Amino acid sequence: MPLKLIPSRNSKTKNLYIRGAYLGIAVDQSCRTDRRSVAKSILKRIEGEIERGEYRQVMVARTSPTFLSAALAYLEAGRRKRYVAKLIKHFGETPLAEIDQAAIDEAAVALHPNAGPGTRNAAVYTPVSAILHHAGVDLRMKRPKGAKGRIVNDWLRSEDADAIIVAADQVDAEFGTLLRSLLYTGLRLGEVLAWQWDDLNLDEAAAWTRREKNGIESDVKLRPDLVAALRALRPAEGRGRVFRFHQGGHLKHLLTRAKMAALGLPCPARRPVGWRAPDNRLRWVNFHTFRHTWATWMRRYGGLDTKGLVATKNWRDERSASRYAHAVTSEEWNRVDRLPSVGKIRGL
Repeated sequence: MPLKLIPSRNSKTKNLYIRGAYLGIAVDQSCRTDRRSVAKSILKRIEGEIERGEYRQVMVARTSPTFLSAALAYLEAGRRKRYVAKLIKHFGETPLAEIDQAAIDEAAVALHPNAGPGTRNAAVYTPVSAILHHAGVDLRMKRPKGAKGRIVNDWLRSEDADAIIVAADQVDAEFGTLLRSLLYTGLRLGEVLAWQWDDLNLDEAAAWTRREKNGIESDVKLRPDLVAALRALRPAEGRGRVFRFHQGGHLKHLLTRAKMAALGLPCPARRPVGWRAPDNRLRWVNFHTFRHTWATWMRRYGGLDTKGLVATKNWRDERSASRYAHAVTSEEWNRVDRLPSVGKIRGL
């Protein structure tokens, strides 16, 4: 029988089906649409593929895993959503077998033409690698040169951290508690903003945290003064999100206000259009600075070595945590006192 458009036998869908045979090739597939005009064009396309001897190869390609199916499975598994939408739009139903180094390099340039290697790595190479890995594809991917970007480990001295947080308390008490949470846990901003009251056990001074970057979940120890600040913030019902804030311009401006107030400089309560904070000594401080400060303080004052930082699960490996080795003077440098004295210094 020739190819015909047939209504679906399934009452839950109105999609038309193509069934029959053409030049000895049997066809039984959905058009994925209920529009007869579109379905007719699909039928004509299939007849053309059969005439050219392409139909079987096309069907194999259509049934093979695609980037779209792999990305959807990745998201359904609860993995990180950031950047995935743009990648789906770019790759669409490209078979996974066709996604190689050249295709990924092309996507990085097409999606982020003016970005640096660090941004392209974070927005394309890393999520594509994660999606392929989740789909069971082992692709040895070369990252762009300079993919790690500039390694930043700037940290706050205690007097500056104190001044910023005291000023934040004056701007908004809840915001001050948020900064304390960042400073005394070393968590990323998104991880702290994701806290629910059910994740916190203030009686045991612990928080259950979902890590953004490595996907694990773990307990975090809370300092007594942080517990007290959180307890003062907790509503009577003890449900819902801990902090009402969301990442964005308003939250960044609250930090700007706290930094300016810490320096005794004026700052508008709401950021006017086009306004930028004047140059000041704390302009470099951002929310991630509190994470670097925690790590540096844990090494300098808490006595943790690189392995200890990894054991807190705030870092995945010793290479990532080794950037904070600067916080403690090494034993080798302490031997400088043993060098012979030369000359005579007045007053000694």
